[in-house]
Amino acid sequence: MTKKIFATVSIIIAFFSLAAQETPKTVLKKMVAVSTSSDIAEDSTKSLTISGGLDAYYRYNFSDKFVNNNTSFTNSQSSFELGMATVRIDATALSGKVTATVDLGFGRRAEDFSYNDGVMASGKNGFVSLSNIKQAYLTYSPSSTVKFTFGKFATHLGYEVVDAQLNRNYSMSYMFTNGPFFHTGLKADITAGPVGFMLGVSNYTDQSTATNNVKSVIAQLSSGSSNGKLKAYLNYVGSFGSKSLSIPGVPYALKSLSQLDLVVNGTVSSKFGIGFNGTIQNRQTNLTATSGSWWGSAVYLNFDPTATLGITLRSEYIGDTKPVYFSSKNIFANTLSFICKVGPLTIIPEIRVESAQSEIFIKSDGTGSKSTATALLAAVYKF
Repeated sequence: MTKKIFATVSIIIAFFSLAAQETPKTVLKKMVAVSTSSDIAEDSTKSLTISGGLDAYYRYNFSDKFVNNNTSFTNSQSSFELGMATVRIDATALSGKVTATVDLGFGRRAEDFSYNDGVMASGKNGFVSLSNIKQAYLTYSPSSTVKFTFGKFATHLGYEVVDAQLNRNYSMSYMFTNGPFFHTGLKADITAGPVGFMLGVSNYTDQSTATNNVKSVIAQLSSGSSNGKLKAYLNYVGSFGSKSLSIPGVPYALKSLSQLDLVVNGTVSSKFGIGFNGTIQNRQTNLTATSGSWWGSAVYLNFDPTATLGITLRSEYIGDTKPVYFSSKNIFANTLSFICKVGPLTIIPEIRVESAQSEIFIKSDGTGSKSTATALLAAVYKF
């Protein structure tokens, strides 16, 4: 199935690249008309946008023999790895009122993002993997202030996203790893000046195909300053049901799962910006030992001394008092990333140092440790 998807996408890209061969090569997103002569009278605003990226990395944990990684996508030790090759196609019509988006990913990063979809969604010829489909959704905007979205889309929670080319740190935070990745459902976005509101309903978190009858409520309230230098997003997802949720691979019955999340972005100057992400997640099960809450907080300090050089320091603290989720009551992780841009290519050398109250890491001799350090080198291309 993966080969068929890849072949189809390749043909589409090749065809429309030829159609748009007069477009300058330096343009990152290629716009090409897809209307035939008979369609022009109906809608001359149809267009297609193709974008995407490719990333690879090398990671070395100073324990030498152990990975010591509890976050997403970089679970390797002393190995050169492909992160993800991604291709996104956005088709629009009626001056943008109607859109269709297909966002495909190939590689371990995409498979980890859609971890449920490799074993779900049975087809006529057996089980069909949907793990290559990061997002696939339709939108309709009846007015400039209202938009409906139907399909599979990345979560609105958190500061970070799955695509490496859209993050400043290459490795991921604990909050990203332990929050929702995506939702499959229907949502409505309403804007009124600087204020925006989103409300929707979806399958249970990270499920393209539902394995239970319980649905999740998703919501977001956003606002920003008049000069655009401060933006804030208050996010929510909650799953509740009269019956316990039976989740494949989980050794307990889940009664409810809810998360409240805050993201704030501030621009101090043209060279310096600050980001903040705070979250709290509560889980209730049929077992007292697996019921409880964890919370996290992270500050992102972003400094761009030149157009080709950037520095980001992410400091993240996780609190889990029982503990229920993390095998430690607290975790403190600091990640320093250098962002070196060469046109559409970005090179990211990164150093990460973590500490915890409990010995959740492993030393090179196999004994437990409360701290660990990692060096990483990533290359990310965006088109």
